[in-house]
Amino acid sequence: MQSPIHVTSEIGKLKTVMLHRPGHEIENVYPDILHRMLVDDIPYLPIAQEEHDYFAKTLKDQGIEVLYFAKLAAEALADDQVKNEFLEKMLAESGHAAGAVHDALKEYLLSMDTQAMVDKIIAGVRKDEIHTKFVSLAEMAEDADYPFFMDPMPNAYFTRDPQASIGDGITINHMTFKARQRESLFTEYIIKHNPRFANKGVHVWRDRYHDTRIEGGDELVLSDHVFAIGISQRTSADAIMDIARNLFKDSNYDTVVAIHIPHNHAMMHLDTVFTMINYDQFTVHPQILDGGKIDTYILHPGKDGEVEIQHRTDLQKVLEEVLDKPEIDLIPTGNGDPIVAPREQWNDGSNTLTIAPGEVVTYDRNYVSNDLLRKHGILVHEVRSSELSRGRGGPRCMSCPIVREDLKN
Repeated sequence: MQSPIHVTSEIGKLKTVMLHRPGHEIENVYPDILHRMLVDDIPYLPIAQEEHDYFAKTLKDQGIEVLYFAKLAAEALADDQVKNEFLEKMLAESGHAAGAVHDALKEYLLSMDTQAMVDKIIAGVRKDEIHTKFVSLAEMAEDADYPFFMDPMPNAYFTRDPQASIGDGITINHMTFKARQRESLFTEYIIKHNPRFANKGVHVWRDRYHDTRIEGGDELVLSDHVFAIGISQRTSADAIMDIARNLFKDSNYDTVVAIHIPHNHAMMHLDTVFTMINYDQFTVHPQILDGGKIDTYILHPGKDGEVEIQHRTDLQKVLEEVLDKPEIDLIPTGNGDPIVAPREQWNDGSNTLTIAPGEVVTYDRNYVSNDLLRKHGILVHEVRSSELSRGRGGPRCMSCPIVREDLKN
């Protein structure tokens, strides 16, 4: 039985992808809560939706099946018992495990059809939407001026992060900050209960019930046996060791390459500074390389379930070694210009979505990087980006590949 998830590279022809079209969660963000929501700006929703539709159409025009995260979630909750269980968990993770607010929220959400309920949870529930009799001082006084009972999820259109496909399985991620942690609860129920995935042999390489952090933007599937991951602001070394052990035990993956990138908001994930676009070509933000050097660790299975670790600093040589290539072409964001490179990296110039070997989708605003990619023989599909880019994520961040064709070596 073929697994409904099958991703053995970053560059194999993309067959199926999961997206989330931005919704009213974007309009529930206002300046005072930008930091709480992990966003820097507020996209204008009508244009952001137009841009996202153009992105989806660009993929569909290449024969790629587009699945929508919220629709998959609603399909997973078709059974009333499953829906009730999910809602209890979501309310608890939203800070309302019991009490009058819990009861009012549950009644309000269950009054909707399932798709509307999913959309509302993602959008957030304001206090003025429901009526409840407060029964404790804590409920009356805590965050009295805060307008939400359930926070919006404005980062949900970056579907790469709550989960990531590896081989015939998936990681369902414990994300770093509270603002995003509830997103992967939807993923858990999609994998367990959506007919497309349930009981179809999908391996969960790591579930969301951990203390150590990991996000999908740090996860790159370089080949059918080599997996790369960023040690970053959003993914910890402990989580990497856990995934490595699981992959070495139960999959064909025998090599994990951990790349240590700066721990800051501008470079929050590995895929904001480094992506694979062809058999032997990668984009790279030049500022992560100190004279061509960056701390890189090669992990292999050792004896008795242990993991062997080798420390290297030459990323190019590491890639040549693990991918068995005589030479690797590292293409610098913004052509390495000291002003253009950080500007285009801020607007996700390195965050390319590869849809086939040597064929990528990028933001149109990063014209210097895009021209350089073309000079290196890459076919570039540009998508509109004036509003989507305000969320700090590019085409790779906005997409979770579900099925890719295997590479023909």
